[in-house]
Amino acid sequence: MKNVGEARETPTGAPQEELATRERSTRNRVARSILDHGPSTVADLAGRLGLTQAAVRRHLDSLVQENVVEGREKRVYGARTRGRPAKVFALTDCGRDAFDQSYDKLAVDALRWISDTHGETAVVDFARARIAEQAKAYRVAMDAAPPEHRTDALAKALTADGYAATARSAPVGEQLCQHHCPVAHVAERYPQLCEAETEIFSALLGTHVQRLATIAHGDGVCTTYIPGGTPHTAQATEEASTSTAGRNPA
Repeated sequence: MKNVGEARETPTGAPQEELATRERSTRNRVARSILDHGPSTVADLAGRLGLTQAAVRRHLDSLVQENVVEGREKRVYGARTRGRPAKVFALTDCGRDAFDQSYDKLAVDALRWISDTHGETAVVDFARARIAEQAKAYRVAMDAAPPEHRTDALAKALTADGYAATARSAPVGEQLCQHHCPVAHVAERYPQLCEAETEIFSALLGTHVQRLATIAHGDGVCTTYIPGGTPHTAQATEEASTSTAGRNPA
C-alpha cells in the first residue's frame, strides 16, 4: 500500500524523520486492520493493534483527512440499545485503491484465459486495443504541441496516466523514460503489453523507435530511444507503420 503515518510516544529528541516514519508505519497498520477486518470501532482497533484509544483516534483523524477512511454510524440489527450507536471507520474507495488488492493476479489470470481460449494472437490484439484507447489522449496532447516538443508532450500525457515519464536529449535523438509502470507485474508475464506500447509510441511520433529497457524486464526505468531528424507531423503519425516499432527486450 502506498504510505498512508505512527503510534506510541517516542523518546524526546528523536530525529523528526524517524518520528514521522514511525507515525506513518502505525497509520498504515490502522488502515490495514480495517481492510482485513472490515469497518471497525476505535475500541476494536485499539484491541487488535495494542494501542491506546487516544492514539487510534489520532491516526484515524489523519486518515480521514487523507480520504483513506471515513466514519459512519454502526449498523444495528434488532432493537436499539440506549445511547448513541458506536461509530465505525471504513476504508474509502481511495483507501482501497492504495492497497494491493491482487489486481495484478486478476489481470494475469484474465490474460492467461484469453491466451488459453483464443491463442496468443488474441493477447496481442487485446494489448494493442488497450493502448490504442489510452493513446487517444496522448495524441490530442501531442497534436497541440510544436513538432520539437512532441516527445515532451507525450511524456506529460504519460505522467498524467501514472507512468512518471520524462523526455531528455540523447546523442542523435531523444530518450523517453518512464520511471513507473502501473502494469509492470503483468507485463513481466505478458511482454505483449510492452510491445504494443512501443508500437503506439512509433505511430504517435511518426518514426521507428527502439525500446532499450523495461521495468517489466527488471530494469529500473522503461527507456525508449527516438532517433532525431525524423518528421513529427500529424501526417507522419497517421502513416507510421506499427510493424516497424522496436521490440520489448523481454
